[in-house]
Amino acid sequence: MNEKDTYRYHDMLEGCRQLASRYSFVTVYEIGRSVLGRPVIALRCGRGSRKIHINASFHANEWITSALLMRFVGDLSASYANDELLRGQEVAELCREVTLWAVPMVNPDGVELAQCGVTKSNPLYEQLIAWNGGSNNFSGWKANARGVDLNDQFPAHWEDECKRRGVDGPGPRDYPGPQPLSEPEALAMASLTENIGFDAVIALHTQGREIYWNYRDYEPIEAEMIAKRLGQASGYKPVKLSGSDAGYKDWFIQYYRKPGFTVEAGYGENPLPFQNFDHIYMELQPLLVEALQIGRHRPS
Repeated sequence: MNEKDTYRYHDMLEGCRQLASRYSFVTVYEIGRSVLGRPVIALRCGRGSRKIHINASFHANEWITSALLMRFVGDLSASYANDELLRGQEVAELCREVTLWAVPMVNPDGVELAQCGVTKSNPLYEQLIAWNGGSNNFSGWKANARGVDLNDQFPAHWEDECKRRGVDGPGPRDYPGPQPLSEPEALAMASLTENIGFDAVIALHTQGREIYWNYRDYEPIEAEMIAKRLGQASGYKPVKLSGSDAGYKDWFIQYYRKPGFTVEAGYGENPLPFQNFDHIYMELQPLLVEALQIGRHRPS
């Protein structure tokens, strides 16, 4: 990890390069491109038949989740290569049973905006400044470069989410877009999910130290028990959520009827300060190790 108080797109790319060059079992894929043409990257680690997906930075000002996920992939890979335990688990054995697909930065354009603002070289400069209320302070920006909230983009009662949000145009947050999957980043995530066929998914967000495990009663029967195990591992609280639609895990649960979770890491006000990274990671790491066990032992 870097010693700075930011974690930018180029940091994520360099981390991916290092992981792929160091470990032969880590593969880097480009799964799509952002609005401004940045590759959206997926990392594949392990070789097992169970496929678990974890993503981060759907929301721009939650960019610390990218650093958290990259640290976890690094720790998992090192333990795998050295035949070591991670949180008491034999990683080499685990990675023979499971394949982790990680997308560490779903929203690269937004992450750059949230940390660096916008320059006049950006083709959307004037629109972005206007959408941001005339300010070049984008630290509270959640959306992508077209002012669309990527976690309100999925075809899971999308129309209901539009009515609930009541936001009719681009802005820093809460605009679901003109239609489901209108944004290339959301479409890339949907396509990856459809092509790989994940057994379970985790979307990392901040903040609140909570785990959302349900969606309109579409979730499988084991979802609540899995959430409790994730909570026991981390100290996070499983929460049965209502009044929210069109998110990635909502769509995954509705369409695949498999376990999907949103994990709200850390506590405070977004963007969480990078000084909190080590503390958040120590809570989150055992949760993510536990997530790789999903489907390993089915409930009777």
